[in-house]
Amino acid sequence: MKAGGDARERKRFRLPKIADTEPVRLPVRRRHRTRTAGEAGQSLYVQMVLLLLGAFTVAVSFNLFLLPNGIASGGVTGASILVERLLGFTPALTQWALNIPLFLLGLWLLGRRFAVKTILGSLVLPLFVLLTAQWPSPTQNPLLAAIYGGIGVGIGLGLVFRARSSTGGLDLAAQLVHRYTGLPLGLAVACLDGLVIAAAGFIISPENALYALIGLFVTSKTIDIVQTGLLVSKVAFIISGKTEAISEAILHELDRGLTKLTALGGYTGESRTVLMVVVGQNEVTRLKLLVQSVDASAFVIISDTAEVLGEGFKR
Repeated sequence: MKAGGDARERKRFRLPKIADTEPVRLPVRRRHRTRTAGEAGQSLYVQMVLLLLGAFTVAVSFNLFLLPNGIASGGVTGASILVERLLGFTPALTQWALNIPLFLLGLWLLGRRFAVKTILGSLVLPLFVLLTAQWPSPTQNPLLAAIYGGIGVGIGLGLVFRARSSTGGLDLAAQLVHRYTGLPLGLAVACLDGLVIAAAGFIISPENALYALIGLFVTSKTIDIVQTGLLVSKVAFIISGKTEAISEAILHELDRGLTKLTALGGYTGESRTVLMVVVGQNEVTRLKLLVQSVDASAFVIISDTAEVLGEGFKR
């Protein structure tokens, strides 16, 4: 290559001059924090434990209370009781026979993401039902069976839901009905459970169907308790002309944080400050006395709040 060509090549690849006083800024590669294998494994481990413990609790409650007393309180477990009464099939086999086709249909129509959260629960619950089938029932009273069976099933399902999973069954059918008909999910679940309970009224007896309704009600309330906890906090809204003094008292004497909300009076149209404070159930009396000592004419609204996350409460 000629010398002139070498010069042109050097000029072509020559770096621009940088002033001595100008700082050189190099691109910085930002590191995005990802969950370590230990963190992901621990989370998955906890979810697996909750799922297995919840499915086992449902199975034990089913065999100890619901099945011996014919309490078909909805779902595939309730349907398996009806099949056992009609045809004599083992409930666990009936549950597998219903869960597996529903799971495959859900996998086809709802996708893989749905399947991952459902497959284990759909398979392991009937297995636990089969393994505990010979455990003796502690009561032959259908009312006690409906109450305690509903509590046990509610605890088990609450644990499964906390594991972000499902036991399959008619919940899958309800999701399909919801997706392809537009019917609200809660109403779809209620309709399918209602069909099972109505069938129990014809196959077993109307009285057993009434007990099944009690069991279904107890189950739903127990699930709520497991999901939100037994400790109910209180949220208070305080309207007063002495909000600053009340704020100071709450912050320093009650040692609770608060939020100031801007509101408009419905009658006067004037702007005013509303204090919002969340306290434990045992602090409600102290809060009321504190507000009354500062402003006896303050308007206070106190109501239940199911769950509070943050500093000073559950994390």
